[in-house]
Amino acid sequence: MVMAGWHLSRNRMLLYCGVLFITLAVCLHLTPYFPSVSDFVTSVSSVVVFDHRSTCINLVNDIAWEVKPNVSLHHFNPTNNVSSSLNLYEKRWDWSKSPKHDACDFQKLSKSDASDLLNGSWVVIAGDSQARFFTLSLLNLILGPQAKRMGSVRADLFKRHSDYSILVHEISMKLDFVWAPYVVNLTNSMMGFKTKKSYPDVMVMGAGLWHMLHVNNASNYDFALRMLKNSVVSLLPLTASASIKSPHLFWLGMPMLINGMLNTQEKREKMSDRIWHAYDRSLGDSRLLRQTGGPLVLLDIQSMTWNCGPRCTSDGMHYDLVIYEAAVQVMLNALLIESHQSL
Repeated sequence: MVMAGWHLSRNRMLLYCGVLFITLAVCLHLTPYFPSVSDFVTSVSSVVVFDHRSTCINLVNDIAWEVKPNVSLHHFNPTNNVSSSLNLYEKRWDWSKSPKHDACDFQKLSKSDASDLLNGSWVVIAGDSQARFFTLSLLNLILGPQAKRMGSVRADLFKRHSDYSILVHEISMKLDFVWAPYVVNLTNSMMGFKTKKSYPDVMVMGAGLWHMLHVNNASNYDFALRMLKNSVVSLLPLTASASIKSPHLFWLGMPMLINGMLNTQEKREKMSDRIWHAYDRSLGDSRLLRQTGGPLVLLDIQSMTWNCGPRCTSDGMHYDLVIYEAAVQVMLNALLIESHQSL
């Protein structure tokens, strides 16, 4: 023992490891006799699991993009309307690489994986055209982009300023798209759930562009967001019982606006960089998002569109569908994290 102690003292790392080993061994032996030790070990484990979940939720929006010329269209004729200018570039994305990201094991879910995850769910997506594109991307994944139904889905979903509902019988998933271009529309929807005491399993919501263009008042937008937060918070305690599960709530962020590409003078004036940033600050100040202590997990369209860049939009506001495909995968991975599931 004396010699062992002498060798350990010569190597500080071995000393630390030895102390740790002895401490763990003592704890394991004492656990059956001292329930408080067992409770302590369990509580520490719970904290570690919670911290891992929290870390991964914070990292789930970290998307890296690769945008390069589409070599299959190198003979593209600009007078040919069949080919969109967006198709001139090939766009690929994946989660950023780091030990922390790798530990979260983010994955692009397949049609089968997504169907299993959302099986039997009621999904509500509410908002403006951004939410409509998100809805299309989710249905593309669940039904398959080549499915015969997708033609009619696109036609019905993109009827101007209208709601849309679909039941995917194969997995008993109900999806409702609610046209809600203003935050007050979202608040009304939340109050409607509360009145009916019927809540979706997953709700994705987001609004701001219409308010920016037609109201153009960041302070008013801030007030509307705070009212929305209050309605969401007042709803959540009612869902905390064993019979009703709390819904998974997501905020679909606004895209970066490229002012020089906006297609009207009114948009270029009212949706300037200065005003966009004022609206973005209002979102942070409202504390609606989980990262600021609120109830909603952010789907960070801002960072996705910023990193994808101007080659991913034709009008500086509406982006390539690949942006919303990435956002759908971010949501699905967040659902896996929050529901303690893995593929």
